[in-house]
Amino acid sequence: MKIYPIPAFGDNYLWLAAAGDRALVVDPGDAAPVLAALDEHSLRLDTILITHHHADHIGGLGELKRRTGARVFGPADERIEHIDEVVREGSRVALPSLAATFAVLEVPGHTRSHIAYVGGDLLFCGDTLFAAGCGRLFEGSAEQMWHSLSRLASLPLHTRVHCAHEYTQANLRFALAVEPDNQALLARIRRVAKLREAGLPSVPSALADELATNPFLRAREPAVIRAAEAHAGRRLGSPVEVFAVLREWKNVF
Repeated sequence: MKIYPIPAFGDNYLWLAAAGDRALVVDPGDAAPVLAALDEHSLRLDTILITHHHADHIGGLGELKRRTGARVFGPADERIEHIDEVVREGSRVALPSLAATFAVLEVPGHTRSHIAYVGGDLLFCGDTLFAAGCGRLFEGSAEQMWHSLSRLASLPLHTRVHCAHEYTQANLRFALAVEPDNQALLARIRRVAKLREAGLPSVPSALADELATNPFLRAREPAVIRAAEAHAGRRLGSPVEVFAVLREWKNVF
């Protein structure tokens, strides 16, 4: 499938995926740019995938469904209207017109009902995993989010992480505070700076890069543990505790 990142709201990406003249969109917070992209690329919208209920992910859902007749898949959450098929852990979204099938993973933490979609080397993860970061804990616990991130981290290394925000440079600045001697991180900072200077998205990223540079996936690494313990001023007994300190640190960074 051909993937198009649709910028919205300053730092969101609404992901449009197409095969032939058929398309799906992930988390359409605004209908207007999606409709414009469909028109630009001469595409017909078949499917809408929703990861969670926040307005910047579902705000355009009603209009898109009305204008295109697309079928909507999303989590079991009473706060999301217009869903045609509720999907859960283990569900499979088969899309013959796009020659694609997505497996559904439940990844709570950012919200209680957050899900992700995995198909081939594509991961649409909403606000759970970001490039060099992760989502805030609005409705879940650190333990839930660590488990969710660990599940995503276990996907194949070539998986392409399609997250929903252009937060990468801010996340990398925090990662550098955690691991100032991480050479892979320093190289990634340089690569991302060139992309952003050229006006290009920094995402999708490769999962291999996340495992090498994203502190929220590296809570078992000695350097990350040392940094978290220094920030907390105490010993930390588990990866969950390290992750929780990192997330609280990032909240005020």
